[in-house]
Amino acid sequence: MTFRSMMAMVVFGAASLPCALAQAPTRFTVTVEGKGPDVVLLPGLASSRAVYDDEAKLLTPHYTLHRVQINGFAGSPAGPNAEGPLLMPIVEELHGYIAANKLHPAVIGHSLGGLLTLMLAAKYPGDIDKMMIVDALPFYGLVFNKDATVEMLKPQVDAMAGQMLAMPDDQFAAIQPMVVKTMVNSPEGQKAVAKSSITSDRTVYVHAMQEDMATDVRPSLASIKTPAVLIYPFDGTVVKDPAPITAVYTSAYATMPQIRFVKVDNSRHFIMYDQPAVFDAQVQAFLK
Repeated sequence: MTFRSMMAMVVFGAASLPCALAQAPTRFTVTVEGKGPDVVLLPGLASSRAVYDDEAKLLTPHYTLHRVQINGFAGSPAGPNAEGPLLMPIVEELHGYIAANKLHPAVIGHSLGGLLTLMLAAKYPGDIDKMMIVDALPFYGLVFNKDATVEMLKPQVDAMAGQMLAMPDDQFAAIQPMVVKTMVNSPEGQKAVAKSSITSDRTVYVHAMQEDMATDVRPSLASIKTPAVLIYPFDGTVVKDPAPITAVYTSAYATMPQIRFVKVDNSRHFIMYDQPAVFDAQVQAFLK
């Protein structure tokens, strides 16, 4: 896996509510569909809730899906996400949504959505029944260097953020298909991911990326007792030996007491697009 593809993986990765809330979420919207046990689906950075469309069709006959989309991503209005901190305010509103609706859901989070899931489980341990983390690390700096720290990466991340914010719209749109190819093999998936990125509010996108790279949940992992499964991709066309890739994930989560790991072959970051049948099998097993 090249530095460019790893950095690309980091960069990536109108609703109805089930009942009236005392204060509706302002950081995200939720669509609710299906019938059965509750499942919250969290997409990743700059992604739409549509990333789970195919899986949702298979789950709605048996589960009630709460499909989240962060405001400012994939063409949605930025709202209060346009300025100030994002991740912890989103976690607080997720907690408020779960509490107001008296849920105790399974949560599936991809990429940045996986990080938000970890943050929620760490701060509000009673909120989540069980969780599936889809290709997310508790600190993404580990992708670049096993000894990385937030402080070490900050100059690089800030420089990249400045470049992304200053880039003209046409130039940004032109490079997204190339960036996306490092994260998803499926042509259909490439189109969907690129569109979500291009139509995202650039400020929300970049600031969320900066917070993602500046968040290290590892000190809280030992306190997270929620049962968890981590599924992560392996693309043999990029690297031949899966052992170093597996080591990044297992060492990152070493202190988390109830987690198991599942490697998905022939896939890149968007497992739900590259290996939909395997993804569904893992989700079904997780929920049952």
